[in-house]
Amino acid sequence: PFGSSPGTVLTFLDHLRYYHPKAMAKQFFRLTLYIWLSSRTADSCDSEVTSFLAVPPDRRETSPPGPAPDLASELAALKAAPQAAPAPAAPGLAGDLAALLAKKKEKESQGRKEAEVATAEPLHTVKLVKQYVPIEKNGSVIAYKTAYFGKIQVGSPEPQDFTVVFDTGSAHLVVPNSACQRETCLKHNRYNESKSETSIPIEHDGTILPRGSVSQHSVSITFGTGKVTGTFVRDKACLKGDDDQGPGGCATVNMVVANDMSDQPFSLFHFDGILGLGLEALSLGPGFSFFGEMALPVQRFSVFLARTDQGQSSISFGGHDESKAASGFSWVPVAKPELGYWQVQVHQVRIGDTILDECVDGGCRAILDTGTSLLGAPRQAIKTLHSLLSRNVLVAPNGIGHGEGFVTQEAADQALSADCRNQEGDKLTFDLGPDVPGIVLDAEDYFRPKPFNMTVPEIDGAWKLTCRSLLLPLDLQAPLGPKTFILGEPVLRKYYTIYDWASKRVGFAQADHSQDGEAQGAIGSPEEGSLVAGAPLSKKGASGPGKSAFFNSEI
Repeated sequence: PFGSSPGTVLTFLDHLRYYHPKAMAKQFFRLTLYIWLSSRTADSCDSEVTSFLAVPPDRRETSPPGPAPDLASELAALKAAPQAAPAPAAPGLAGDLAALLAKKKEKESQGRKEAEVATAEPLHTVKLVKQYVPIEKNGSVIAYKTAYFGKIQVGSPEPQDFTVVFDTGSAHLVVPNSACQRETCLKHNRYNESKSETSIPIEHDGTILPRGSVSQHSVSITFGTGKVTGTFVRDKACLKGDDDQGPGGCATVNMVVANDMSDQPFSLFHFDGILGLGLEALSLGPGFSFFGEMALPVQRFSVFLARTDQGQSSISFGGHDESKAASGFSWVPVAKPELGYWQVQVHQVRIGDTILDECVDGGCRAILDTGTSLLGAPRQAIKTLHSLLSRNVLVAPNGIGHGEGFVTQEAADQALSADCRNQEGDKLTFDLGPDVPGIVLDAEDYFRPKPFNMTVPEIDGAWKLTCRSLLLPLDLQAPLGPKTFILGEPVLRKYYTIYDWASKRVGFAQADHSQDGEAQGAIGSPEEGSLVAGAPLSKKGASGPGKSAFFNSEI
């Protein structure tokens, strides 16, 4: 039976595909864990990454709005009606109007309370650094993998420094162990248990072991492009803010210390480990969730990603920074929180005015994930999405030349050097419910930067330059199912998101990028104007609505 034989290895395979919470109650189990790192998404889609940013429809409000004038007039008229005319008043209408006003007043009050929560308690904010890793093929860079990470400290009285990816798609704190002598581990800061007076060796279930001993069990966590094997330790871990502020936001947490780390992806990136922020159901058990163990007056954390590499991205614990929101927050309940993911129900998906058949029954869901850099979509819907989202930049029925049906070499070169993210395209909308503004993606958010040179099957010798969407095909099995989307880094750049641990809900607001601040820049950032997949957005932003001068979609 489980736990009786020395050297037992607990295997954690592909959590998104096979995980079932009840397995935790069994003595011998196979718990699955899939950590959605950006490196996984890049390799899963021809080694390419991209950006998909959402624009909410509402605008920023600097003060609570007053009563709607039309409702106030209607109520005044109803009150005067019995004296002005013998006809009886319509009590039903008066009740409906009163109910609307009450509901409006309640929303305004809730908005003020949210603002008060944002500023009532001090935030523990960690600055995030972005890193680009080039992916080469035949000597040329074809894509960039990306990741965001920040600083934490583990142990005491002399804390040990680490950089970690703050990942909402997993739920464990994982750092390299000093016992790991693999070259990949040697590239990173490693945790030394013997140097921490607060370290306690534990078993996989949190059982305390005698000091100096090591668990007879190990955990093997399979990543999308790699693997980590380690044992278990309980120690004090703290967020690390600005250098002059020192550590803050601490918790005593059960963590995984890696004794072996595969080359991919850990040898490529600068970060040392992972700090999972998924719900507790995604973890091994009580005590393994860092955020769950934090003693915060407000059990929320928020994520802000700067639009460009010159801006400062950050994650805040204990609430949110109201100055980073360009609109009010819309709250959506977590769907199936027992699975442990920050996922929401998607009632409908639209491309322009066309409704996606796969979600017409309201049965789709989307996972908010800080560890992926692509928009993931069900494989069964990928072909339809690609077809509806694609746009022709230039069409050459007769090829290069002069005259009718030809395009000049100059026009072709200009079109080929255009950034598709500046082109016009249909809006891709995720409808999150009747009372919630949808997530709306523009061409900037879903197009690959560089147009594709494609043949035109209907006309011999004809070709065209086409902007195509960059989507990650997903084949997720139960309990998540095949109708699940992944909303990653790009959406989080346009939305300032709050994760409410206590109420199991997610808040969305348009990110205010005028508050990006200044950062030292990203690690390995591509040159300005690069059209390689995963390249950053232009500092100047998109060219705005309307077709470019060389946009030609007729054929």
